[in-house]
Amino acid sequence: QVQLVESGGGAVQAGGSLRLSCAASGTLGSWYCMALFRQAPGKEREWVARINSQGGTTYADSVKGRFTIAKDNGKNTLYLQMDSLKPEDAGMYYCAAVTGFKSLRCLENGGNRDWYDYWGQGTQVTVSS
Repeated sequence: QVQLVESGGGAVQAGGSLRLSCAASGTLGSWYCMALFRQAPGKEREWVARINSQGGTTYADSVKGRFTIAKDNGKNTLYLQMDSLKPEDAGMYYCAAVTGFKSLRCLENGGNRDWYDYWGQGTQVTVSS
């Protein structure tokens, strides 16, 4: 079992920055795929970025060049650095994870919210124009 706890959300003006954290506890193991998704009111949950246990990262086109996903293995914590924030970046941000051999499909399946086994409770991001 893996527990995920997000933090770092808040309210910023457009052009500002935030850093989200996702602390993982339990048995994450050596093989994993972790991602951040977001959901705005009235919209579906969409994938933002993912990272696999080899350090490979991919981003949604809408955040490429502005967001950076990284993992501190010593702290077992995932980070999402969000720069040049836009009002359309606002929403609830969720951390998700898959572990074990299933995680080897991270690149193919990592953008699919139904593929993930573990979810955090979310942290709210508000961006004012």
